[in-house]
Amino acid sequence: MKLQVVDLAGQPKEQIDAEDAVFGIDPNEAVVHQTLVAQLAARRAGTHSTKTRGQVEGSTVKIRRQKGLGMARQGSIRSPLHRGGGVVFGPSPRDYTQRLPKRMRRLAIRSVLSSRLAEQRLTVVDDLGLATPSTKAVVALLAATGAGQSALIVTGGPDRMAFMSARNVDGARVVPADTLNVADMLAHKSLVLTVDAVRRIEALWGGERAAKRERVEA
Repeated sequence: MKLQVVDLAGQPKEQIDAEDAVFGIDPNEAVVHQTLVAQLAARRAGTHSTKTRGQVEGSTVKIRRQKGLGMARQGSIRSPLHRGGGVVFGPSPRDYTQRLPKRMRRLAIRSVLSSRLAEQRLTVVDDLGLATPSTKAVVALLAATGAGQSALIVTGGPDRMAFMSARNVDGARVVPADTLNVADMLAHKSLVLTVDAVRRIEALWGGERAAKRERVEA
């Protein structure tokens, strides 16, 4: 398949070849959803903690005698019925990590990329060309390409100038292709990829193995 490349002014420049196995598959929404849930779950610290009645400090002396006072029987000040007592079925520290097969994670990324391209919310630019940090240049780029301010800019590798230029643009974010993930792509309305990013993405999630998997699944 062909991808249209534009310059910083949003004008068509050339077309490049791209792998159908990465940018032209039928999106698998179920896998995308499962991958997103797993990724968001992994971000949870899981440090929440409460104490049961057996862990709360306090006297073990019976509050009052069992019978004869006309009131409900009470045995412990650490009971969940009392203020400061234990918590019934409260949360305890745990690991929320969900393990997903590598094949599912790769399919989810390719599904989102293909979906964004089909919806015309993916733009390929030749090069950001930022010698110095410039917020104005990033704002102009997003406006010229029609990406809007809610855009994820993907570079071929770590680009400090691009990162510093976009960090003051509300809704825009710059990430290298190596760290591209489902949650970041779905959190932004559009994607802006450099040509180097396209090649790096194909190297990471494309190739003959990806093409063979697509033929088998079809």
